[in-house]
Amino acid sequence: MIDVTHQIDAVRRAVGTREYKGRTARVVSLGQVFDATAEDVWDACTGAERIPRWFLPVSGDLRLGGTYQLEGNAGGTIERCEPPLSFAATWEYGGDVSWIEVHVTPEGGRTRFGLEHIAHVDDERWARFGAGAVGVGWDLGLMGLAGHLGSPGGFLDPDDSVAWMGSDEGRRFITRSSESWYEANVAAGEPEDGARGAADRTTAVYTGAEPE
Repeated sequence: MIDVTHQIDAVRRAVGTREYKGRTARVVSLGQVFDATAEDVWDACTGAERIPRWFLPVSGDLRLGGTYQLEGNAGGTIERCEPPLSFAATWEYGGDVSWIEVHVTPEGGRTRFGLEHIAHVDDERWARFGAGAVGVGWDLGLMGLAGHLGSPGGFLDPDDSVAWMGSDEGRRFITRSSESWYEANVAAGEPEDGARGAADRTTAVYTGAEPE
C-alpha cells in the first residue's frame, strides 16, 4: 500500500535558473533521504539490473561516455560519472535535449538522493506547464525508488504502474505532486495566477483529464 501523503511530504522540491552551456536554463530540483547506504542508492540508480525494478527497462552502455535508452521514454549520453556520488547525462526525448544531474550524499547513516533536471525552455512552454511538466514524472520515479529501497512511502511494481496511475490513488498522488510543484514555482517568484494555470494544465495531462 502506497502512503501518498508520506511520500509527497518526504520530497524536497525547488525551482530555479542557472547558466548552463552558455545559456540561462530552468532547473527543477528534488531530493529525498533514504535509510540506505550511499553505495546501495548509487547501485539502484546506475545498475542495469536494478533500474527496471523501480523505474523503467534500460538498455545501452551505462558508463562514462556511453549511451542509454529507457524503454518508451528518454535516452542520452552519460557525460560525467563519479561513483558513488554523482553522474550527469543528457535527457533526449521527443526531439528535445535537456540534462539531468544526480547526486548521492551520505547524511549521518542515511543517504540523500538529489536530482536536477536542467532545460533551455522557452517562456511560452514554461508558462503553459511550469516545473510540474517534468517534476511530476520525477516524483513518480522517486516513489518507485523509495519503495525499492524499502522506505515507508510504499512500493509499486513497475509492471503495475500504468494501471495504478489511472486509479483514484494514482490520480491523488499526481494531483498532490502537481500542487507541490505549484508551491515551489510560487516560492521561486512565479506569479500565483500563472503558476496556478500551469499546475492545473499539468495535472490534466498526467491524469488524462480534459484540459481547460
